[in-house]
Amino acid sequence: MADLSGFETFTKRMVPLGKSPYVTIQKRGLLSFNKAAHAALGEPEAVELLFNRAERIIAVRGVGDDVPHAYKFRHLGGHKEDPSTFIVGATAFTNHYDIPTDVSIRRPATEQDGVLLIDLKDEGVVVTGNRKPRRSTLGED
Repeated sequence: MADLSGFETFTKRMVPLGKSPYVTIQKRGLLSFNKAAHAALGEPEAVELLFNRAERIIAVRGVGDDVPHAYKFRHLGGHKEDPSTFIVGATAFTNHYDIPTDVSIRRPATEQDGVLLIDLKDEGVVVTGNRKPRRSTLGED
């Protein structure tokens, strides 16, 4: 038997969360915020979305969930009490401002006075999913 003293078991939960805020514009217009981005906003339950057409910059500001045009966060990943990803459905926003959503792109977000700014002129990084499509087993023996 191999001597495994000194080794650690990697459990996927050991991956450190990024300390820099990032926002991913996903296919079909979902906006995905990492934990650092959500924290930079003050950990709100909802946000409002603003857009500077000339500069091609999205601004995200935390608001109460009672604001009529607010986008409420959904929590994903991590533990229920401590999610690692926060999602808002912004399809109408991305469609209205012709923001491309044909591929998912992660971009750094900068915080100014509690507002996150996402510069669409930044190329960002194309993000591909970690899920493989299922093959149908119907009709296979």
